[in-house]
Amino acid sequence: MELHKKRIIVSVTNDLVSDNRVHKVCSSLQNMGFEILLLGRKLPGSLHVERSYQTKRFNLLFKKGVWFYAEYNFRLFLFLLFARADVLLANDLDSLSANFLVSKIRGKTLVYDSHEYFTEVPELIHRPKVQKVWEWLEGKMLPKIKNAYTVCNSIAQVYHTKYGVDFKVVRNIPMARTYNQIQNKPETKTILYQGAVNIGRGLKQAIAAMKFVEGAKLIIAGDGDIKPELEKLVADEKLNNKVIFTGRLSLEELAELTPQADLGLSIEEDLGLNYRYALPNKLFDYIQAQVPVLVTNLPEMVAIVQTFDVGEITNSLNPEDLAAKINDALHNNAKRSIWLSNLKTAATELTWEKEERVLREIYLRFL
Repeated sequence: MELHKKRIIVSVTNDLVSDNRVHKVCSSLQNMGFEILLLGRKLPGSLHVERSYQTKRFNLLFKKGVWFYAEYNFRLFLFLLFARADVLLANDLDSLSANFLVSKIRGKTLVYDSHEYFTEVPELIHRPKVQKVWEWLEGKMLPKIKNAYTVCNSIAQVYHTKYGVDFKVVRNIPMARTYNQIQNKPETKTILYQGAVNIGRGLKQAIAAMKFVEGAKLIIAGDGDIKPELEKLVADEKLNNKVIFTGRLSLEELAELTPQADLGLSIEEDLGLNYRYALPNKLFDYIQAQVPVLVTNLPEMVAIVQTFDVGEITNSLNPEDLAAKINDALHNNAKRSIWLSNLKTAATELTWEKEERVLREIYLRFL
């Protein structure tokens, strides 16, 4: 009689469509020999999701706020209580409560993947009462977690100092891939921002900077809370011919778009520790597609850009200062020649195939 594979149930609060990190983790764990079930939620506009592993999305009554988190974790708790599972993998603090309770009730192994410093996200730092609730939940659960990893050394160190938990580091690095060479690039340069369209991403400043950038267009590929506000800003500033919103794109569509860019933006503002220690997917996606980058002077991103010399760093998000950096990054051919040469090396070094070794060390003992 054949023994069943060890089963990992993976939980996230998003709709699974564009969560690249979770998809990479699930694929790696599946390749290791685990059976994977990924749980998320369905939104009215959610695109179809097709993966090589099982997925399930909850239809929820509430779409955001405290009632959403309460409903999601209640539904997740009931599901996990009776589902076949050997390991529970919670992604971020907003999916941890249900996983934590079920792991205690059923005696199941719990693993925690912290994608960010959750209690320091900009959406919380200006809402101290809500922030205190999340910090209370974090303080109750994290010290009791034995298997955990996060996206960068800075956040790992904060959690270790705060809770005494040994967090491993698994960065948001893409899988190695060969991109088709873009033949006959148009004269109009392309500046790309890909990712969540939320506060603190430097997007208002990037749009304002486009008034001082000639011969280029800014593509904002993603969706989020402030997208309507940004669209109004573009209309008010009469920049419709220079700023394009694509809306949310699938992972496959992003892979087509990214290598066409001349410059990739990762210009998070220093709004609390979460953004200060940011090391986003998009930075590594740009590098893998061999696109030079412009980043803000925040330690984790600066370390990557300086180590590999693949782009520019800006100390200011003032629109005119930002425009000057963008213009230089687009048109300084001497710099671009060095960056493009270094990007070939960086793209080979910074691959998920190398990064997943840490993941394998964490999960091999559960097989």
